Amino acid sequence: MNQTPLKNSNTIRWILVAAFVAGTSIHVAAEEENDIKIISYNIWNGFEWGKHEERHKAFIDWMRSQDADVAALQELCGYDLEKLQADAAQWGHPHVALLKTEGYPVGLTSKEPINIKERLLEGLWHGMLHAKTSGIDFFVVHLSPADAQTRLREARIITERVAATGSAEFLILGDFNAHSPADADLDRQRQALLERYRQSDATNDKHQNLLLGEFDISVISRFLSLPAIDVSLRHMDVSQRFSYPAPALVGHYEQTPESVVEYRERIDYILASPRLATRCTSATIVNSGATEGLSDHFPVVAQFDR
Repeated sequence: MNQTPLKNSNTIRWILVAAFVAGTSIHVAAEEENDIKIISYNIWNGFEWGKHEERHKAFIDWMRSQDADVAALQELCGYDLEKLQADAAQWGHPHVALLKTEGYPVGLTSKEPINIKERLLEGLWHGMLHAKTSGIDFFVVHLSPADAQTRLREARIITERVAATGSAEFLILGDFNAHSPADADLDRQRQALLERYRQSDATNDKHQNLLLGEFDISVISRFLSLPAIDVSLRHMDVSQRFSYPAPALVGHYEQTPESVVEYRERIDYILASPRLATRCTSATIVNSGATEGLSDHFPVVAQFDR
């Protein structure tokens, strides 16, 4: 019996399968190329002002593994522009911007050129950096860690700046040191954390972290009213919505392995303009694995279609 027709049929079938797989791979690769990955990370005192080299090296290794397009960093203590450039080059970012060189700076690193729009210090605890890269306006913030009323004043200043730009595509990201109204149900379960704040406020005549003895949600509410969208909500399970403290903090400020679990809270955010939020394909707080030892905070990571 002549088998040639069957062989030809099998050959054609395999050609079609191979073409489909190749086409799918090209499509996936094209989608990945059209994505933009953003990281926001508080790096805890700039690795103790450069003294903690082991943690610094591990952080750079992790950043390199992420292959993000843009990184917003807080607590760049001890950094100048040259030092930030040297770090960023190691994770593939030739472009950097730094708010200041004293105190607790924020900064931005990117694969694409950065256009600095504003460095704002007046009226803010640590300051705000507004820069544009990859077609997006980035507002990198680090609000007061000590006082609810100060944070609300900062929120008013920053949201006015954001609104004044008229940008349809913006991100406000960083360490807000504030709780979200979206986490209110979760916060009701955090009585040990609330009591810890109450005890701290009771011994401080100058600053109050709570608002009338309760978690303050007015700050994040102010940002959300721009409007801005908290991109983590749609993509994360509520049980995983915590960004502080990380196990790296054990042994510091009376933190124990038990307390870093008991005192979990979400104070780090990526907030997006509504138009940009519709293109958010993923968002997470990387609060397990290697990041447990890199900083006292966990990074927030989001991905958007370009």
